[in-house]
Amino acid sequence: MSMVALLPLLLALLAVASFLWLSRAALRRRGGRPQLPPSPWALPVIGHLHHLAGALPHRAMRDLAARHGPLMLLRLGGLPVVVASSAAAARELMRARDLDFATRPVTRMVRLAIPAGAEGIIFAPYGEGWRQLRKVCTVELLSARRVQSFRHVREEEAGRLVRAVAASATAPPVNLSALLSAYAADSSVRAIVGSRFKDRDTFLGMLERGLKLFAKMSLPDLYPSSRLAMFVSRMPGRMTRHRQEVVAFMDALVQEHEERSRASADGDRDEDLLDVLLRIQRDGDLQFPLTTDNIKSVVGSDEIWPYHAVQDLFAGGSETAATTLEWIMAELMRNPPVMHKAQDEVRRALAGRQRVTEDDLGDLHYMRLVIKEALRLHPPVPLLLPRECRRTCQVLGFDVPVGTMVFVNAWAIARDPSYWDMPESFVPERFQDGKIDFKGTDFEYIPFGAGRRMCPGMAFGLVNLELALASLLYHFDWELPVGTEAAADIDMTEEMGVTARRLQDLLLVPFVRMGRTIKRVEC
Repeated sequence: MSMVALLPLLLALLAVASFLWLSRAALRRRGGRPQLPPSPWALPVIGHLHHLAGALPHRAMRDLAARHGPLMLLRLGGLPVVVASSAAAARELMRARDLDFATRPVTRMVRLAIPAGAEGIIFAPYGEGWRQLRKVCTVELLSARRVQSFRHVREEEAGRLVRAVAASATAPPVNLSALLSAYAADSSVRAIVGSRFKDRDTFLGMLERGLKLFAKMSLPDLYPSSRLAMFVSRMPGRMTRHRQEVVAFMDALVQEHEERSRASADGDRDEDLLDVLLRIQRDGDLQFPLTTDNIKSVVGSDEIWPYHAVQDLFAGGSETAATTLEWIMAELMRNPPVMHKAQDEVRRALAGRQRVTEDDLGDLHYMRLVIKEALRLHPPVPLLLPRECRRTCQVLGFDVPVGTMVFVNAWAIARDPSYWDMPESFVPERFQDGKIDFKGTDFEYIPFGAGRRMCPGMAFGLVNLELALASLLYHFDWELPVGTEAAADIDMTEEMGVTARRLQDLLLVPFVRMGRTIKRVEC
C-alpha cells in the first residue's frame, strides 16, 4: 500500500488514541479510578513488607525500583508509600510540585514522642508556624554570621580530638568511631548551650538507645487505623519511657543553662543558640510565639522511626557529622592513593603550622572533593526525611493520592549508572569540574535534600566536618589494625537507624606525625 492510502488509516488511529487518552483523563477528573504508580506483587495484610525483609530499606527499594520503575507505590502493612528513585522523579517532587509535598507525615509513634506544637523545624506541618520556625533557624540560628561566631568552639574541640587520638595511640588500635562521636557531640552542645555539659556520656548513651529503639518497625505506624496493633505493640510504652527520659534530660540542661546565665555578668559570655531561642521567646514579637516545648524540640529532639529520623540541632549536629566522618575515614583507608593525595594537600597548605584553624581550610580543594564523594556514596539519611502528599496530584504521569507518605531514595539516585561513571567506586575527581553540588539544584546528588524542606543546617554541619577531617589528615598517618590484611578487607556493612551508620566501629592505628605539635595545641 502507498503512503497516500495509509494516511487516512493513520489519522483514524491517531484520533482513536487521542480520544482514549482524553477519556481516561476526564475519568480521572470525574473521580474515576486513578492511575497509580506501579507496584510489586503484594500479600494480604502485610502488603509489600516481605520485599523489604532481610535488607536495608534503601537497598531493597533500589532493587524493587529497577524492576518496577522510578516512581513506585508500596503498601507497608496499611501504610501507602510512594518511592522516587530517579533524578527526574526527585525533581518533580521537590521542585515542580514542592508545595504539594511540603509537609511531613505525623505517625502515631511520632505523636507519642513529640506533642502537638513541639514538632520543631523537622516535623512541623507545613504552614505559617513552620515558615516562622524556618526563618528563625536560617536568620538567627544557622546564618553564616552565627555559624562563624562558634569558630573558637570548633577549633578547641578539634584540638581536643587530636589530643584524644594521640593519647589513644599508645595502645592501638584506636576506636575512631567513639572519638568522633564525642567530638561531634561536644562541638554541637557547646554551640547550643554554651558549654560542654558534664553529662555528655549520658547524652550519648541516651542517643544510642534511641537509635536502636527507633530503628525497629512499629506496628502502630504500619497499621495506623488498627487499635489491635496499638494494643499488642510494646513500642508505645518504650517510646513513652524514652520521651520521658529525653524530657527530663532537656529540663535539667535548660535549667543548668539558665542558672549559668543568671550567674554571668551582662556581656560576660557569647550568646549561644539556646540564648537566641530564649531571647526570641522573651521578646514575644513572633506571630506564632515560641513555647518552651517548641524550644526543647528545636534544641534536642527524639529520634523517630520506622524509616527516618527526626533530627534538629542536637541529633542533626552530632549524629550526622560523626557518621559522615566515619565513612570518610573508612573510604580513605580503602583507597590509599586518595588518602595520600588528600594528606599531601593538607600538609602543603599547613606546612609548619602548630594546629589547624578555619583560616587554613580555604585552600583545601581536594579535601572538599573527598567530602562530596563520601556524601554521594554514603548520604547520612539515604531516603531523606519523609514527605506527605498534601493534595492529590500527578508525578511522572501517575496519580499520588493525598495523605500518601513519600520517600526520595537519594542513595539509589547517587549510585545510578545513568548519572554516574563507576558509581560504586570512590572517585573524588568526578567533582573536579564543579558542575554538580549538593545545594539542592542537581537532583542526581541530593544528600541534604532540596526544596522547602531541605536541611537548614548544612553549613553548620559541614564546617564541623571539614575542620575535624583536616586535623586528622594533618597530624596523623593511619594504618589498619592487625588482622586486617588489606584495605579491601575493611568491613563497610551499614546499619539503619536515624542515619545509615557503619555496623562495626572503625578501628585504626594512628601514628603521630608531629608529637610536639600535639602537645602545644591549646585547650
